[in-house]
Amino acid sequence: MVNRFRGSLDHWDPAFLDRIADKRHVVIFDNAGVARSSGEASLRLSGWADSAATFIRALGHDQVDLLGFSFGGLVSQELTLRHPALVRRLVIVGSGAGHVQGAPLQRKAIEIATKPFNSDADFLYLFFKDTPTSQAAGRAHLARLQQRADAFAAEVSEAAWKAMLSAGSDVGTPETSLLTRVGAITQPVLVANGNDDVMIPTFQSYALAQALPNARLVIYPDSGHAFMFQYPTTFGDEVVRFLEADAKS
Repeated sequence: MVNRFRGSLDHWDPAFLDRIADKRHVVIFDNAGVARSSGEASLRLSGWADSAATFIRALGHDQVDLLGFSFGGLVSQELTLRHPALVRRLVIVGSGAGHVQGAPLQRKAIEIATKPFNSDADFLYLFFKDTPTSQAAGRAHLARLQQRADAFAAEVSEAAWKAMLSAGSDVGTPETSLLTRVGAITQPVLVANGNDDVMIPTFQSYALAQALPNARLVIYPDSGHAFMFQYPTTFGDEVVRFLEADAKS
């Protein structure tokens, strides 16, 4: 599991993790310089990808399935391009390709996401759709995060999240967009998003799935950036089916 902008291992929803972990071995981690991990967060997307690859190999794995969320989706694509033999299957959630014509990041979302401190209201705006059902799902998600005894014992530092911003800028122009390179990713890819993502416009998921040679796209209703935490059972099962079907083919 490769995490989002300003995300630490404490931000993964236990309901979503448990659903996948019932069938698969799940590893969550803080990349170098993030929250509980020592080291220095890279200013380059390639550095984030290489650091994750080093971590995977240090665990003794020759090949893994990757799930990348938001910024972690960019890192996962870069990792797959740089270390193709290390990745068997890829799941990209709430993410895109960096620059996508006609689907830029929204100024309001950027302003809120880069505030020194994000309140629960900020989180609900950024990650869940502005409907009663989605907002209620968001509040339930936040409550689940607090179930861990040591929840948020270490936060993502300003230096680390600013490094994430710098790394994301590596794919922020038409010339550097991942759309220009993901044609080289031949692994099966599942791309998924909510139908109204204010963080990374949902259209980016369409564009990414179209550019990938072996991808399928799933869009979830009445949801936003963190749709998988709104539908932890449904999407958890979707991920397992995708991985197990490919394993049998």
